[in-house]
Amino acid sequence: MDEFSTLPHSGGMDPVAMGGLGLMGFLPIILVVVLQAVCYWKLFEKAGRPGWQGIIPVANLYFLTELVGKPVWWFIVILLVPCVNIVFIIMLNIELAKAFGKTTGYGILLTLFSIIFLPILAFGDAKYVGPAGGGNNSDF
Repeated sequence: MDEFSTLPHSGGMDPVAMGGLGLMGFLPIILVVVLQAVCYWKLFEKAGRPGWQGIIPVANLYFLTELVGKPVWWFIVILLVPCVNIVFIIMLNIELAKAFGKTTGYGILLTLFSIIFLPILAFGDAKYVGPAGGGNNSDF
């Protein structure tokens, strides 16, 4: 019999405690997802649309492209074209900012720091002014 056979595990930490640490690491992710869902619900309501359109995964991206006045092919590119979709997400956030009367700079900040700027857009005094800040910009 070797010297480690009587130990229930090796590694020094109880497996139950390790599971608890994993759960605690997962909690911030859950909170961010819930915050994002609440913010999108509020943004869609500000735009005069049903709030549920902002919380359904994948469908919310389709409804968001409609909200900012972009054609359906944008939605398809975002879903299906790797690497290019990153550029389109940045452009979609810029268009979202403009649709709520904000600047291109705000759209870039919305992309980089969405955990901060999405709630400001949703719960702040921003009003929905239409696609691309009120202009018709649905071609590109």
